[in-house]
Amino acid sequence: MKHYCSSLFAFVALVFLWSARQAVAQKSDTFTAPNGKQVVITHIKHASVQMEYDGKVFYVDPVIKLKPETDFYNFPKADFLLVTHEHSDHFDPVALTRLSKSGTAFFMNSRCYRDMQKGVVMANGDSLQIGADIKLWAVPAYNTTPDRMQYHPKNRDNGYILELGGLRIYLAGDTEDIPEMAAVKNIDIAFLPCNQPYTMTVAQLVRAAKVIGPKVLFPYHFGETSVNQIVMQLAGSGIDVRIRSYK
Repeated sequence: MKHYCSSLFAFVALVFLWSARQAVAQKSDTFTAPNGKQVVITHIKHASVQMEYDGKVFYVDPVIKLKPETDFYNFPKADFLLVTHEHSDHFDPVALTRLSKSGTAFFMNSRCYRDMQKGVVMANGDSLQIGADIKLWAVPAYNTTPDRMQYHPKNRDNGYILELGGLRIYLAGDTEDIPEMAAVKNIDIAFLPCNQPYTMTVAQLVRAAKVIGPKVLFPYHFGETSVNQIVMQLAGSGIDVRIRSYK
């Protein structure tokens, strides 16, 4: 009986450890910044992204409850937490608290700050030097189609450009292909959303990608959208389209 219990305990422990490892076994892509340092981007889900650079950990829009549920207990604590807007698939105070530590810096729009009561408020057009070689810009993100404008009104939500050692990463947030994207320049990596009715259609995303001209494109926040169409429509454009788990 003792042997059986010990074996059962060992089995349960192994299953638990396996599950914990699975929780953090997300797909990652590694890039070399112009200064020679590496940037590792880990794809979590939907609009939740983790980045690591020079010993610093960044998260954008981490959420727990959205399927597949992510508890974040086994993820590294954040040095920087970025939130684009207050919708529950982007703004999760429990996840933000779970990932934070002493000294974690929060950046968000005013609506999220109202609920969180901590961090730095960034509005469209704001920029900050948040490290010796780390810069952050808040850029517009909004709907333009008349029957969708209530989802993401102009001047409320943020997209972000994060520059790490000279590597420029554009995280568009929930937006359509807005005119301000013409000013988003020299982007190495872009995250562009594609799901209806809240963000872009495939045609809008393809159009936005051609305007921005990133070296690498990750479609994200795509729900049930067939993102393989994006790969086909951008074939020959010089943009490296990479599909990851951002349903």
